[in-house]
Amino acid sequence: MDVALAKFWTVEQFLSWAARQEGRYEFDGRQPVAMTGGSANHSRITLNIHGALRTRLRGTPCSSFGPDLGVRTIGDAIRYPDALITCTRFAGTEKIAPDVVVVFEVLNPDSGRRDRIEKVRDYAAVASIMHYVIVESSGSGLLVLHRKQGDAAFTALTLTSEDVLTLPEIGIQVPVAEFYEDVDFADTTQTE
Repeated sequence: MDVALAKFWTVEQFLSWAARQEGRYEFDGRQPVAMTGGSANHSRITLNIHGALRTRLRGTPCSSFGPDLGVRTIGDAIRYPDALITCTRFAGTEKIAPDVVVVFEVLNPDSGRRDRIEKVRDYAAVASIMHYVIVESSGSGLLVLHRKQGDAAFTALTLTSEDVLTLPEIGIQVPVAEFYEDVDFADTTQTE
């Protein structure tokens, strides 16, 4: 990152700066944080998630977005999940999604700790988020953190490729295997 961070940034400064960068960044509430690149599996899984959501949300008031639309979390922190769902209409020029109900993060080897620990705390602070779905990319499986009310703690549920992800707040179900269509785990499961 080629910027001096002598003082804390505002959200507006971050969004203006980030729009001019070639790389991708999140905002921790004080300064930009570089995001790592993904693998072919990460990309395929993310595309599959978007395809599954778009098909099921068509004709409903809800829409899926990501990974270029942010979610404001704790304080002024901004996260860019791989996919998100909101049922609130907003201007196409917005850079932050309002009233996000579901968030998906596809794991990378470099982002696992951040996605499983730091982002759990961040997304739990957003009262509208009822599901935080952590999607494995080195094998099939989901860790689904869910709650019925925004002030409640998340409850964890694990799903495998034989299971179905149910998102009652938006009235859809997706077979977990659909997220993994055409994903090749051969290289990630080989041992030396």
